[in-house]
Amino acid sequence: MKEIEFSQANYEQWQESAVKALKGKPFESLITKTIEGITFEPIYTQDQLVEKLDGKLAEQVSTIRSLKTGEKCLAAQQTFADSPESLLHGVKEALAKGNDIINIDSRVDFAWDETTLKELAVLFTENSFKLNLQNNQDSLLQVFNYIEVDQQEAVTGFVSSTDEVALDGFPNVRTINANVLEAHYDGAHAVQELAVALLQAAQYMESEEDIEAFAKKFFVTFAVDTLFFVEIAKIRAFRVLWKAFTTAYGTDKNISVAIVSETSIRSFSKLDVYVNLLRAGNAAFSAILGGADVCTVHPHDVLSVPNDKSIRIARNVQLIVKEETHVAHINDPSGGAYFIESLTADLVKDAWALFNALQEAGGYDTVKANGQLDALLKETMDLRMKEVETRKKSLIGTNNYANPADVIDERNNPLYADYNRLAKPFEELCLNYAENQPKVALLTIGLLKQFKPRADFVSGFFATAGIIPEKSPEIQSIEEATAWLASTDAQFVIVCGQDDAVKEYVPALLLDKPAHISLDVAGRFKEEQDEWTKAGLNGFIFAGQNIIEKLTSLTANVKEVQR
Repeated sequence: MKEIEFSQANYEQWQESAVKALKGKPFESLITKTIEGITFEPIYTQDQLVEKLDGKLAEQVSTIRSLKTGEKCLAAQQTFADSPESLLHGVKEALAKGNDIINIDSRVDFAWDETTLKELAVLFTENSFKLNLQNNQDSLLQVFNYIEVDQQEAVTGFVSSTDEVALDGFPNVRTINANVLEAHYDGAHAVQELAVALLQAAQYMESEEDIEAFAKKFFVTFAVDTLFFVEIAKIRAFRVLWKAFTTAYGTDKNISVAIVSETSIRSFSKLDVYVNLLRAGNAAFSAILGGADVCTVHPHDVLSVPNDKSIRIARNVQLIVKEETHVAHINDPSGGAYFIESLTADLVKDAWALFNALQEAGGYDTVKANGQLDALLKETMDLRMKEVETRKKSLIGTNNYANPADVIDERNNPLYADYNRLAKPFEELCLNYAENQPKVALLTIGLLKQFKPRADFVSGFFATAGIIPEKSPEIQSIEEATAWLASTDAQFVIVCGQDDAVKEYVPALLLDKPAHISLDVAGRFKEEQDEWTKAGLNGFIFAGQNIIEKLTSLTANVKEVQR
């Protein structure tokens, strides 16, 4: 075995083998584009990477590894509570079970009392913290009044607010936050998020004199979504961009930057909520591999009412990732991978260009005020929604492989009720259908093997609205189909079968269709479309169609017939 040698294949040889394996499909079918406009290649080589980075791969890797503020990603699980007593209990329990950082969102339904603030002050001197304040008058800020002067320098944490917070005497509490969450939930992709973070940092620097002093107070907050590799590269890319940013402000020093992350709920759904566990786990792994300093994992039921079990599971997601994979013991575990490094470089290049363009347009405040940034993000959000509504992108359990028996928990967590989420139109569709209860049936032509593919597709289509269509017997003749159509009490019927049979049956069915039935056909049938529509066909159901538009129009049709 020691004498065996394997020849090294070059890119051209690999491509030749790939083309053979594709069996007639073009090689270009292996190339995809992300929503950022970045091209994903089917294979990445060292030569390609060296060419892209102009021989500066080592510099990129070194920059990323040298700008971390800590050695590992710290768990910052949020404490949910409806009283001061339950909050203190939750904080202490989380710390005892592996939480590294106290995480409190001050948008609570109770008032902060002196006893609670004093106890929190003690905990803040012993543990780091992450606070989300409503404004700089938030009563939670009073907690700092109960920390002794000789202990203030040892206090570490992150404070995020909608306006400037001044904490004199606490040099290690970061209070200047480039918070990218709003842009994220407005639809921003990775390039736009990175550019927005830099825009906010540049705006803060307008009132600062020294970049090093500013950096000690600064941190950035990213939401990490489910595009695994893109999110890894996004966090890595920000450190490269931060190096360019600090250099532009006159320093050649490697100034570390704190990156605080939380798993995104943009892809969370109230349908099949346990799939949110997979989404959160995927995002948390990306954050850790990408090098985030702090990570919050949202519970799978965070959209309604998290409980002790779901909070514990969310906390353990991060603990298991760090302990079982040992990534916490490695600085920049994804560094050096050709794909990740190439993607990081692409994000850096495009984000820096967008940042400069928006900065030249007036900076963050200006592009927010004049609507330029909002228009940019809306365009991206519209594209995201279209991809989900047409199933170009899957939300498992929501727009694909939906369970029609799911019951939506209509309770809303007020902290996240207003967040833009991709699943919201499907949740509203399910609630609408549950209220109106339209009866749907499939008219199946021929034997099972002949109509099953289209019947299964249509059943899955309606499952996204919580509907289980009834099925006719195996229809063998036009007379049998007409008789069944006359006897059914369904309000909406879809004809499913092979092309030739459907073309034969549909004209006859349209002649005798009862007035109360809205008839559709599974498939495209472009040549027959105009003729059948004029004869009374409601429409077609097919792959790539906008599910929300189609099923919303169906509800409207049913209501019209009922009137």
